[in-house]
Amino acid sequence: MPRLAANITFMFTEVEFLDRFRCAAAAGFSAVEWHFPYDHVKRELASRLADNGLTLALFNLPPGDWDGGEHGIACLPGRVAEFEDGVGRAMVYAEALGCRRINCLAGLAPDGADDGALRDTFIANLRYAAGRAAEAGITLLIEPINTRDMPGFYLNRGDQAISIIDAVGAANLMLQYDVYHMAVMEGDPAPGLETNLDRIGHIQVADNPGRHEPGTGGIDFLRLFDLLDRLGYGGWVGCEYKPATTTAEGLGWAEPYLE
Repeated sequence: MPRLAANITFMFTEVEFLDRFRCAAAAGFSAVEWHFPYDHVKRELASRLADNGLTLALFNLPPGDWDGGEHGIACLPGRVAEFEDGVGRAMVYAEALGCRRINCLAGLAPDGADDGALRDTFIANLRYAAGRAAEAGITLLIEPINTRDMPGFYLNRGDQAISIIDAVGAANLMLQYDVYHMAVMEGDPAPGLETNLDRIGHIQVADNPGRHEPGTGGIDFLRLFDLLDRLGYGGWVGCEYKPATTTAEGLGWAEPYLE
């Protein structure tokens, strides 16, 4: 049975962010994830997790100027010092919140940029971040994101991610496999899950098309969850989808897994 984590960036948006912890716990979730913790006081976040009996499954490294359209800076030459500062900041939050997985967003490839320079920068930054994460007992993740929703994102295919992971050579660097993004880029996500399961440190789900909850699109999630059970996957499955209506109305698919 998959262990579900509610992504409270997208879910329970009917209430203020700090109230979403209570909503997630009331719905039956035992873990949450969200994009970035950095705008909130660590003590307050830790309190919300503890008061509601929740584990923090995942958050992302600082992304650069998110509001300005940046989606990570890990592949960008000339931003290395900023990236390293962000790693340090993330480690402080991870320790305070008891989080054992952090995702590193590759970022958008600038127009005309040399692919070799982007790859080399990404690999070097990942080696640094993985080293810092290993000291804290944390798994670092990288996530391919589809080019339909995020044109220009540097990392967009599973085989590309595995190649990067191999080049970095860090035991605690793994793949974050988002079923929705991989369905857009590669079709049926089942072969990618089966082939790469020993390299996968976190899974996220949303249906395709629409990026809504499972059951609203064409992905056979019963088959995928059965596959994960047969393969022995024991990690979290993050519900990173945009509810088609309200979060509560769209949770029928998850009831068997939240009991």
